[in-house]
Amino acid sequence: MLAPHQPATLPHPSLPSRADRARISGPGLRAFSALADTWILTERERIAVLGDPGRSTYHQWMKKARDGLPVTLPLDTLLRISAMLGVHKALAILFSDPAQAMTWLNGAHTGTVFHGAAPRRFITDGALDGIMTVRRYLDAWRGGSMGHGAPEGAWQPVTPGDLVFV
Repeated sequence: MLAPHQPATLPHPSLPSRADRARISGPGLRAFSALADTWILTERERIAVLGDPGRSTYHQWMKKARDGLPVTLPLDTLLRISAMLGVHKALAILFSDPAQAMTWLNGAHTGTVFHGAAPRRFITDGALDGIMTVRRYLDAWRGGSMGHGAPEGAWQPVTPGDLVFV
């Protein structure tokens, strides 16, 4: 029995255990590497997408994954890989031609979400939220939630003049 001042540190039921992370890290890195090759990501972009591990850490991970050696990635890195694979899947569903998918990914967009930037930039800037923004956008488009209400780009942000205090 724990003393009242010692909280139990049980794993969260929805988070993968260390053993699960060890099991999926190698295949995840190999899938990431293949996708990064397809998207022609630079080394800097690859490292940023993975959460900015040190360059030597990145190369150690990739070598272990290539050689089939044990590697255990941090949860954040696995979430980033998962999000990137989700973007890839959504692009494959939305575009029957991979070249069109790459044109969309690499092209500047004037929509509210992208503010004139290419979705690829959101992915490679290094923030998990950027990768997830692209994934959510594509998932909404894929699910038919795009184009309802105001036209894309017509939304105006709230300004201080819009705020009313009572």
